[in-house]
Amino acid sequence: MTRTEPPPPKIQGYLRQLTSQTRSRLLAEIERLKMCGDDTPGFDVILNELRTEFSKSGQNARTANPSPFFFQPLEPLLVDRAPESINDGLISRGSLSPIWDWISLNLLPTMARDYSHDMKRMITANNQHEIQKIAAAFQTKVVKYLESTLAATGGVERIRTGLSMYTSSRAVFNDLTKMVCVLGARDALAELHEALPPKIDRLEGKALANVHALLKAFSAKQPAAIPFALTIVVNHLKTPWQLIHLTIRQKGKAELAPMPHAVVVPMVLDQIDERRLILRGVLKNKRVLVAKDLLNDIDNTAGALRSRADLIGESDYRQRLDNMMAAVETLVAAEVQSLPGNIQHVLGARGARGSSLAGRLASVLRKLVPTSD
Repeated sequence: MTRTEPPPPKIQGYLRQLTSQTRSRLLAEIERLKMCGDDTPGFDVILNELRTEFSKSGQNARTANPSPFFFQPLEPLLVDRAPESINDGLISRGSLSPIWDWISLNLLPTMARDYSHDMKRMITANNQHEIQKIAAAFQTKVVKYLESTLAATGGVERIRTGLSMYTSSRAVFNDLTKMVCVLGARDALAELHEALPPKIDRLEGKALANVHALLKAFSAKQPAAIPFALTIVVNHLKTPWQLIHLTIRQKGKAELAPMPHAVVVPMVLDQIDERRLILRGVLKNKRVLVAKDLLNDIDNTAGALRSRADLIGESDYRQRLDNMMAAVETLVAAEVQSLPGNIQHVLGARGARGSSLAGRLASVLRKLVPTSD
């Protein structure tokens, strides 16, 4: 059964019985499960039906209400990965739908209804100034309420119970607490973004000193939001793994000014894992040129980490790095079996000189597509 096939009548009938809001939540939940690697039979058919419905109605499941304006400060930090598998500086886009449903239907229904009413009027009038003003005011109200609830006895469990009505993922709670932190630091994060150059070619010398100074100033105002500040910095880097340059060697140990290397290293490791996930789809589609570039990035990032024994040593970080690189090797070995020409031996065991994954894929490329992808 393919994505383009219509769903069986029983599934169509079931979906039609659901309210539009419930179908939106179902779409978000299935997308989250897919990001977690769940390929339950029938998921693709349901996803296609729900996405087609929202497309035909001129809506998007995530933008059918004013919630995108509420979440706008989170945009630079959002990733299309499951909340269970992201670092402290990222937020899963799939978490936004259940968080918004819980806020608007359970946590602050009256305030949320007023917010939505006011926002829709301003959106219709295209009054950007008022849109930003209304969104910021509601963000502040939600943050204050959630901070109070999180600090209260039993507050955490009440929030978890509330969220469980809209998602089966307990990790969405983590994204909720991240959201509280980001919205509380939204102005400082926006100032950091504006202060950074649009693109930093090399994080060294004056550029490195400038970023250090900006992060030091940021940390003095918003220490809890440092992981998100680092994600903002990564967004400005031409070479993302150079984030490790923010850790400086001192007496044989890594010391970050002004944050611990335990924040930086997981972020760089996640860069490898993210490229591994992209690589899987690229190889399946036989896009060898793109795969070569991805593997080159992976090799360079792994090499940069391994060159910093002061950062990873023989720690759990090194074990995670070794495991991820082994997974990449396995992925390439498996996918190259399906490449034309039966040339999977080209990506076999590393040679005596330890050729890189990207280098070995370049050999495949020369055999398959000498001039084009």
